Amino acid sequence: GDLFGIGHRVVHGGEEFREPTLIDDAVIAAIRRKIPLAPLHNPANLLGIEVTRARRPDVPQVAVFDTAFHHSLPPHAYHYAIPYQLYETLQIRRYGFHGTSHEYVAKAAASYLERSLGSLNLIVLHLGNGASAVAIQAGRSVDTSMGMTPLEGLMMGTRCGDIDPAIVFFLATTGGKSLEEIEGLLNSGSGLRGVCGENDMREALELAASGNERANLAIEMYAYRIKKYIGAYFAVLGRVDAVVFTAGIGENSAEVRARSCAGLSGLGIEIDPAKNGGRLAGVCEIQRKGTPVRILVVPTNEELEIAEETVACIRESIR
Repeated sequence: GDLFGIGHRVVHGGEEFREPTLIDDAVIAAIRRKIPLAPLHNPANLLGIEVTRARRPDVPQVAVFDTAFHHSLPPHAYHYAIPYQLYETLQIRRYGFHGTSHEYVAKAAASYLERSLGSLNLIVLHLGNGASAVAIQAGRSVDTSMGMTPLEGLMMGTRCGDIDPAIVFFLATTGGKSLEEIEGLLNSGSGLRGVCGENDMREALELAASGNERANLAIEMYAYRIKKYIGAYFAVLGRVDAVVFTAGIGENSAEVRARSCAGLSGLGIEIDPAKNGGRLAGVCEIQRKGTPVRILVVPTNEELEIAEETVACIRESIR
């Protein structure tokens, strides 16, 4: 019965929330104002907050924002090449997501490597039904694949990731689809599901193994996008100490890891097939011996990160 605090994952904090924040009525109102930026996530996050506040008004509660870790992005990385006034009036910019996972995994990688996080340059790949990449320079996020919303970036289970924005106009004018239909198509009917009919990577891999050409195409597209982001973030960072795979697919799919790193030996990134295909537990290294870039598989634990950040936030508030 003795709860020290309650921590809540909140997907979108906009520009306002850059760190874990004690929840009060003003914070709830601010999170509600961010609903247009994350209409699928923030309402559910708010519901959890409202229920627990009603049940346990005596317990301090903290909002931990998925976007907070990425507030270290420099302006040239978070601005879009659209009229600047749209940033000023509507706060249209890159925010990035999966920040809680990326932060936890980066710290776990630093601990494993016995280095301070501030001394490391990492490329972290959070690969689940939602997927994102982040370039971490001296321990801080300097670029990330998701944008104003979680729709941008890598190919995902049901999300399209990067596409030509003119496709939206084409679907409306030539395809006769409404904006609501297009939003649903790109968020829920694209990605792996759109290409091969399955959004679960395990099922897509089974289909590919049975000779299904579209499933193999979907997996190859998925890995190709990852490979392009690895190359791009290598260019951003200049030096990479480790490439880190995490989340459901990143932790469990040897084939996706292998395809994503294939052909990158020129960057010092080369997987050892035996290590990659072996039984993995905890933090594991899977690079070929003698290659300069470490390749790690690190289990994520967003719940633990939220709990630790909640405790730190509450302790800071009562000093």
